[in-house]
Amino acid sequence: MSDGRTGIQNQALGLAEAVARLTPADIAVRHVRWRPAFDRWPSGVKTPAMLAPGSFDPRTVADWPDLWIATGRASLPLSARVRDWSGGKTLVVQTQDPRWRNNAYDLIVAPAHDGLAGDNVFEIIGSPHRITPQKLAEAAPAFADRIDALPHPRIAVMIGGRSKTFDLTPAHAAALADRIKAAVQTAQGSLLLTFSRRTPEAAKAVMTERLSALPGWIWDGSGDNPLFAMLAAADHVLVTEDSANMATEAASTGKPVHVLPMIALKPAGKFARLHADLEAHGAARPFDGSLDSWTYAPLNETERAARAVLEAMAARG
Repeated sequence: MSDGRTGIQNQALGLAEAVARLTPADIAVRHVRWRPAFDRWPSGVKTPAMLAPGSFDPRTVADWPDLWIATGRASLPLSARVRDWSGGKTLVVQTQDPRWRNNAYDLIVAPAHDGLAGDNVFEIIGSPHRITPQKLAEAAPAFADRIDALPHPRIAVMIGGRSKTFDLTPAHAAALADRIKAAVQTAQGSLLLTFSRRTPEAAKAVMTERLSALPGWIWDGSGDNPLFAMLAAADHVLVTEDSANMATEAASTGKPVHVLPMIALKPAGKFARLHADLEAHGAARPFDGSLDSWTYAPLNETERAARAVLEAMAARG
């Protein structure tokens, strides 16, 4: 359950898929959206009558599921009431820090860097996601014609963008592009680059212009998303520091993760804590312009969280 945005939905779906890998399960993906007039209203005053057409509507549910996994602000007014609506049948799991009625959920799978505490809190490094070795391997053949001939080392680059904490100006994007270009050229390797939906168009343009002469592929957003195939093919992963999702996904590959700096708009406390956790795990280091290699056990926090969900279900009987 989520508002349907890919980065948000993948947290709930990734955790659900991890549960389904551990025990037989059927997964239903549902989206919750509120009418524009009510979308910004406080969660506590929202009612199902305010839901947008086409949204999941709890009033139509005849048989509640055994497990409800939700992510994001839009889902909170429903998640907080599922236990009542289902007569206690449904175990309610919320990912991220809800920051509202935290005792209304059976389990909160929260990033350790948020510092959330409580009897129903299960902390993980980063956030749940959908990446597994099998999914990476399955994605590779569809893009083999674009990737297989590229020289090693292959450097996958995941670029974020503007947020409340960070910015990516054209000047900073140009500086990052120059550093990436120098590293790829020195290694005589190739580039596999994707942008996020938050990447400003001006930053995309300047990075594409400066990096397009390198061997490789800069995905322009058209066609199927090649991220999984790029991660499968990569020898190194470079990721900007603004996204917990991207950093966690990169660390799940077992490949060296180099963290690219962004322009800080305010103290990056929780992101600094996340990167410290990833460094302590052996997965990530700040990008220093070189492409040193190292090894570590791939981060597998989504499965660890899935086991905690199943333990909570077993405890409930």
